[in-house]
Amino acid sequence: MASQYRYQELENWLLRGISEHRWRLGERLPSIRTLCIEQNLSKATVQHALQRLEAQGLVEARPKTGYFVTLPPTHVKKSLNVGQVEAPRPVTVSDLFLDIMKRSAAFDLLPDLSPGRLPPGIVSLNRSIGRALRRQQGEHHQYYDAPAGVPRFLEQLASSYAKRGWAARPEQLCVTSGCQHALFLALMACCHRNDVVAVESPGFYGALQLLEQLGLRVVEVPSSIETGMNIDALEEALKRWKIKACIVSPAYATPGGALMPINAKKRLIELAERHDFAVIEDDIYADTALNGTPDPLKGMDPNERVILCSSFSKSVSRDLRLGWVSGGRWHDRIVHLKLVTQLATSRYLQEGVAEYMADGSLGSHLRRQRNELRINRDCLIASLQTWPCETRISSPQGGLAIWVELPEYVNTLSAYLPALDNGIVITPGPLFSTSDQFRNCLRISYAHPWNSARLGALAKLRGLLL
Repeated sequence: MASQYRYQELENWLLRGISEHRWRLGERLPSIRTLCIEQNLSKATVQHALQRLEAQGLVEARPKTGYFVTLPPTHVKKSLNVGQVEAPRPVTVSDLFLDIMKRSAAFDLLPDLSPGRLPPGIVSLNRSIGRALRRQQGEHHQYYDAPAGVPRFLEQLASSYAKRGWAARPEQLCVTSGCQHALFLALMACCHRNDVVAVESPGFYGALQLLEQLGLRVVEVPSSIETGMNIDALEEALKRWKIKACIVSPAYATPGGALMPINAKKRLIELAERHDFAVIEDDIYADTALNGTPDPLKGMDPNERVILCSSFSKSVSRDLRLGWVSGGRWHDRIVHLKLVTQLATSRYLQEGVAEYMADGSLGSHLRRQRNELRINRDCLIASLQTWPCETRISSPQGGLAIWVELPEYVNTLSAYLPALDNGIVITPGPLFSTSDQFRNCLRISYAHPWNSARLGALAKLRGLLL
């Protein structure tokens, strides 16, 4: 108990220092060695306190440099009260979502901007896929791939997850046409029409779109932009309604990049077992981690209640459309549904990506991408901090976007068309809920470099909103 008290004491002391601006945004905290000496603590105690602050998104560790302040406590939006969970209801997704997707603007304020150079990692990917296509022999083009996928690709995926704490086997995985298709198969496998599904709020609008198409009802569970779904609120909802599935993104959930703490993951698994529901894990942002890729929830799943879904669309290429699903106790059903909905996946595409993973090209790409994403994120946050109003800004350790909470008088939905007239496409907060919440909020992506054109668009947007 003494060691627990000491790390909590240090954590609270550091929090007070950040809150009182002893260390400001972007500044380096005292080194671990300095804290050990000045606070008379062991290295393990200091590291644990810093890791707890990192899990909250308040600081970030930079290799060989130290810990830096990323988000003052005054900028953290508190989760909604547990009692505010609303009753299950049908889902209706705004037509605005379709307009944004038609403009290819989900992750760029300026989708019509001239494209930059092709990243080295994508050049390598294209070469690997090209080689796989040239290796086709005989009449392979006349045959479908097996529904679950090419063994070599499945082996590479399993090996990748083994490095993240889940001892996956190739036969536990099934290839899909992207993560959205994987989520679709997961919901079809474990739910029937009018069943209730719990989602994060704010949460992924693509999941809401699937619920609408499948005739499922939604319970929106209040979620923190820093730590994800409020498990206390989920537990209260489970006492009131029969929930068949819960969709969560434990690793850097959109819209704000929340990272679910380990204790919350454990409680979620326990609730799934106690209340007999499926946990659908959207793991698509895990490889965008800036400080080490977190273990998947699937690795904590002793009773096969977690259905893991993911793809390369956020970490490698939106155009690749190559995803996967591990269905747990529903896996055989999912493989059958994949056969019904897609029949098969391109063999040469899987072979090419398997080579890309095996020869280390994927790892090299991810290392370069993380450095670029960190620069993009920091530039965006610094720009937003110059806005002449009180804002709350998330500072995620992964993902591709930040969540901006503006003053209550701002209506981001009303700004959509005026922004469009200026060539700017925004993603208003209400898209991330079905209950007309978050009208003063905005998701802004840092997937692309903040060059002069995008910074100019951000300045114009400030004038439109404020």
